[in-house]
Amino acid sequence: MTSLVAVSSHLPETVSVADLRESLGLNDQQVRRFTRLYGLDRICQAPGQSEAELMIAAAGKLDALIGQEERVRYVIRAKGMRTTAPYPVSPVQDVRAALGLSHAKTFAVADHGCATGLLALDVAGTLLAADGDPDALALILAGDKTFTPFTQWVEDVSIMGEGVAAVLVSAKGDRDHLLGYATRIHGRDDGVIDMTPDVAKYARKIYQDALEEVILGALGEAGLTLADIDLVLPHNVNRVSWTVAAKNLGLPNEKFFLDNLDKTGHCFCADPFINYQTVRELGLLKPGDKYLMTSAGLGQTFSAAVFQH
Repeated sequence: MTSLVAVSSHLPETVSVADLRESLGLNDQQVRRFTRLYGLDRICQAPGQSEAELMIAAAGKLDALIGQEERVRYVIRAKGMRTTAPYPVSPVQDVRAALGLSHAKTFAVADHGCATGLLALDVAGTLLAADGDPDALALILAGDKTFTPFTQWVEDVSIMGEGVAAVLVSAKGDRDHLLGYATRIHGRDDGVIDMTPDVAKYARKIYQDALEEVILGALGEAGLTLADIDLVLPHNVNRVSWTVAAKNLGLPNEKFFLDNLDKTGHCFCADPFINYQTVRELGLLKPGDKYLMTSAGLGQTFSAAVFQH
C-alpha cells in the first residue's frame, strides 16, 4: 500500500502582497481582494535561488533519505507548470546528481497543473507496486519556480509562491497509507490552459461540483464517507474557495487546514504536502486519523487523495 515515508519542505523568505503591487500590476482593489477576502498576506519568493537549489534545499531536510539513497528507484518531478526553466536546463537532473541519486529513473509529470503533486503520488505508488523490490522508494519533488510573468499569479484567483516539498514514498509503511485517489480533467480539446475570460467563467461554473466529484470519488475508493474525515489539507488557492467548499460538502470550516495560506501564498502542487508537514509538526494528526488532500489545477484538473495516519 502506497505510504508517505517522510515529507519536508523549503519555504523561502516572504514578501507582502502589497509590495508586489508594482511587479504584478495590481490595483488597490485587487490588493484588498487578495488580502482581506482571499486571506493572502505573505508570498514565498526566492529571487536568489534557482529551481534546482529550491528542490535541493527541500530534499536536504529529508532525514529519512540519509543513508537510504540506494533504495530510491524513482525521482519524480511534479510541476504545476509545463515549463519552469529555460531549455536545455534540466533542474531535476541537477538535483538527482546533487543528492547522489544518479542510479534512479528520473522524469517529470506536469499536465495536471496544481493537482500534479497528487498525480505524482499515484504514479509513484503504481511504479513501486510493480517494482518487485519491497524496499524500493520514490522521491517526489513538488513545487515550481515562478519562471515567467504568466506563472506569478492567476488573475483575481491567487498569487503563486516558490515553496517546494520533497516527499519520500514507499509501497509499504507503518503510517500515512493512501486509501483512495481520484482525478478528473474538465479541460479543452485544444489543451489551452490560459485563464481567458471564457475559460475563467467556465472554471468558476464547474469548480465546486468538480471538486466534490473527486473528493467523493476518492472517499468511495477508500470505502469511507465525509463523516470519516478528520482533516482536509487543501491547496492554498484562497480562503473563499474553501469556505464555499466546506459549506457545500457539509464539513465544518475547522476541518480545512488553511493556516499556511497567509504565510506562503499558493505554492503550486506543493501545497498539500507543505500543509501535511505543518500539521504533523503541530501534532494535529493522531494515529488512525483519516485525512484528505485535494487540489485543482489550470486546465480544470481536479484531484483528491485519502490517507490514514
